[in-house]
Amino acid sequence: MHVVSTAGHVDHGKSTLLRALTGMEPDRWAEEQRRGMTLDLGFVWTRLPGAGDLAFVDVPGHERLVGNMLAGVGPVPAVVFVVAADQGWQPQSEEHLAILDALGVTHGVLAVSRSDLADPEAVRADALARIARSSLGAVASVAVSAVTGAGLDELRTALTRLTGALPAADPAADVRLWVDRVFTVRGRGTVVTGTLGAGTIREGDRLELAGGGAAFRVRGLQRLKEARPSVSAVARVAVNLHGSGDGSLRRGDALLTPDRWLTAGTVDVRLTGGAAGDLPRQLTLHIGSAAVPATIRPLGEDTARLRLAEALPLRIADRALLRDPGLRRVAAGVTVLDVRPPRLTRRGSAAARGLELRAVALPPDGAAELRRRGLVRRTELLAMGVRPPSDPVAGDWLADPGHWSSLRDRLRHAVDGHAVRHPLEPGLPPETARQMLALPDRCLVEALAADCGLNRRDGRLYGGHARPALPAPVEAAVRAIRADLARSPFLAPEAGRLEQLGLTPRLLAAAEAAGALLRITDGVVLLPEADAQAAAVLSRLEQPFTTSEARRALATTRRVAVPLLEHLDRQGYTARVDASLRRCTPAPHVKSPVGAG
Repeated sequence: MHVVSTAGHVDHGKSTLLRALTGMEPDRWAEEQRRGMTLDLGFVWTRLPGAGDLAFVDVPGHERLVGNMLAGVGPVPAVVFVVAADQGWQPQSEEHLAILDALGVTHGVLAVSRSDLADPEAVRADALARIARSSLGAVASVAVSAVTGAGLDELRTALTRLTGALPAADPAADVRLWVDRVFTVRGRGTVVTGTLGAGTIREGDRLELAGGGAAFRVRGLQRLKEARPSVSAVARVAVNLHGSGDGSLRRGDALLTPDRWLTAGTVDVRLTGGAAGDLPRQLTLHIGSAAVPATIRPLGEDTARLRLAEALPLRIADRALLRDPGLRRVAAGVTVLDVRPPRLTRRGSAAARGLELRAVALPPDGAAELRRRGLVRRTELLAMGVRPPSDPVAGDWLADPGHWSSLRDRLRHAVDGHAVRHPLEPGLPPETARQMLALPDRCLVEALAADCGLNRRDGRLYGGHARPALPAPVEAAVRAIRADLARSPFLAPEAGRLEQLGLTPRLLAAAEAAGALLRITDGVVLLPEADAQAAAVLSRLEQPFTTSEARRALATTRRVAVPLLEHLDRQGYTARVDASLRRCTPAPHVKSPVGAG
């Protein structure tokens, strides 16, 4: 299926032409039919050989109804531009073309209507020249009369070629259905319609209302008034919804695949057709079927920041337009560059941001986008419309390689600096590290610490190389302990000896961080590398061995032997065989014992 919109000046025969093409009435309201003028959107369809089903969105041409026209043409990829042979190019022809150009519509057909009333060739040549200067470029043209039927077959052929040139929609894409009509069916409830530009909607699916948090279940679907279990883009679709907020739905709302979209109240954009500095401060942003007041802040010659009165589900590279409703003219086309822009807080930051945006290329490049942001969640980058360039470094977080390298260096310096400033508490708490590096998540600290080769003990981060200096009284106490252990390396000092020397648990932790002691538990301290030495002693025992056999070989007490053996288990020097026996494991790094009997 394909969807095409009409465009053109009021009373140029757009609706009449669609009646002749489809045999259906596009004007839904009695007032429209009475006055012979389209006031709101109309929807009709036909089937063309070689093209399949072709649906039309018929838009009003009156200057006071451009808002309705925009709601219909916004989500549609192609257009039939109608100019009457007996009237030629008119003001709303010009505004409709400006709208299509601002939205970046690139596929269309020119229909010179009412060719039975005047020679169409001069009007055709003029219209083609004007259209060629827009995003539509060179288009096929057909002179046609809905009254005599002349040219209708040629128009059908041109439409078949047009639809064949349209890019294929992605049926697996995230759904964003801009609502253009809402009504109630007795016994079924709320029904909304719209042009599905990408993705697939299925019965039973859950859809979220953009910005409102309300969720709806899809009770039923119709495509061209035929019930379907699913509908894929591109298509005109009617969706029967069930949910607590269905009574508040209106034109301009968007129904979304849950958890796949960001709603943006502030966006940075590139402008076409108007300089940022020449724009009024207040305009209306039109995208899809939505129309939202926007405040414009120029950033560069062709870039600006928009603050929207209502957050919208936007992605990078979305096309929209800014319109001045007072002057009834298109102010500029808009291409979205950033849906999560940085705050502009310092003097000159707006100009700097404008220079940065000048370098943004479209379609969005994942590596470049990540480089600008440094850190971003993978799901958020996808929701911006950007394909992630790499795997996460921690959790769902992506990191630019250069930024990640800088963070590693800063973390090393932070850990070493903390050890110098706090020799008695040399370990840096991870939360302190997170705040110092302005990281959004603690898991990033853990990943950086692992990359840096930092040690983690007692919930703190320690440097792998530099050892903090100890205060002189602590150094003297450590020297006394080392002298005691030099005679009996596995006979840890008693609590009274530690108290005599003033070595509190806090000071013992500092001594361990400085590499002066090995703390097995708060009350059991040995010389550094005593665990490797103990493993060497135990390796000479008949395997497996008991705790008592290990105690005797190490010439120590049960108070020391039990926690020391548990420490050796954790370090991989030994392994339990059963509840009472252990054995040594291969450990090529084990060193010869010092002072062991």
